[in-house]
Amino acid sequence: MKDIIPSEAIEQRIFLVRGHKVMIDRDLARLYAVETKYLNRQVRRNIERFPEEFMFKLTSEEKDELVTNCHRFKTMKHSSTLPYAFTEHGVAMLASVLRSERAVKISIVIIRAFVRLRQILSTHKELAHKLSELERKIEKHDAEIKAIFDVIRQLMTPPEKPKRKIGFHKE
Repeated sequence: MKDIIPSEAIEQRIFLVRGHKVMIDRDLARLYAVETKYLNRQVRRNIERFPEEFMFKLTSEEKDELVTNCHRFKTMKHSSTLPYAFTEHGVAMLASVLRSERAVKISIVIIRAFVRLRQILSTHKELAHKLSELERKIEKHDAEIKAIFDVIRQLMTPPEKPKRKIGFHKE
């Protein structure tokens, strides 16, 4: 299975759109070795298997951003059709509607890539959380150290003697 396509090549084809990690229909069609229109036709024929959380159509703004950021999508620039974006679950469902041995193998590799990305993101979140905890502790220590220095400065300055008043005073 690993001989089919390296995981890194798949990870480069995963995008974050609307808060979901997705793959675009064109990239999936290339991986499955089918035409994009064939892939989309199979999806339309089995649309009940692809709810919104499995697959959605990109907006024209999202498509334009994709074309701008990824050179391999330059041919989509003047296309009137909007591409589909498939989530991890949508990719799993594609294997069942394409019904080929290659589709099953590719889907397994793709899902493993999604899982690997999820693990990497989880590790980064833990690291970010620990870093922010450390920053809070340091800020707290900074405030305590500043208070200690303030007290030391106060101790170092000699106390002011009360000034004697000039003239006669009634006591």
